[in-house]
Amino acid sequence: MATCNWPLGNGSTLEFTVFDKNEGWKKVAGLYIFSFLAANGRWTALYVGQTNDFSARLQSHERLSEAVQRGATHIHALVVPTQQNRDTWEAMLIQHLQPPMNEQLR
Repeated sequence: MATCNWPLGNGSTLEFTVFDKNEGWKKVAGLYIFSFLAANGRWTALYVGQTNDFSARLQSHERLSEAVQRGATHIHALVVPTQQNRDTWEAMLIQHLQPPMNEQLR
C-alpha cells in the first residue's frame, strides 16, 4: 500500500496509508485526510478529520461528496488509538495544511 507523510508544522511528520476507495474500513480510531494528487506531484489536503471508528464514520461522511466535488480522489488514513493524540495531531495538521474544507482550528 502507498503511504504519504504529512507535516505537522513542527518538523515532524505522520505517515498515512493512501486509499483510493471509500470501502473496507476497519473499526479502529484515527485520523483521515480527503485529498488529491496535484499537477506538481504533491498531495493536497482538502479536509482533515478524526474518528473513533473508521468503518462507521467514513462510509457516510457528510463532507465526502463536497470533497469529491472539489477534486478529492483519495482518503489518507492513520490509526491513532488515543484521543489526546488525535486531538493534538488533527489541530496541528489543520493549522499547518490549512485545508479549505476545515473552518475550525485554523
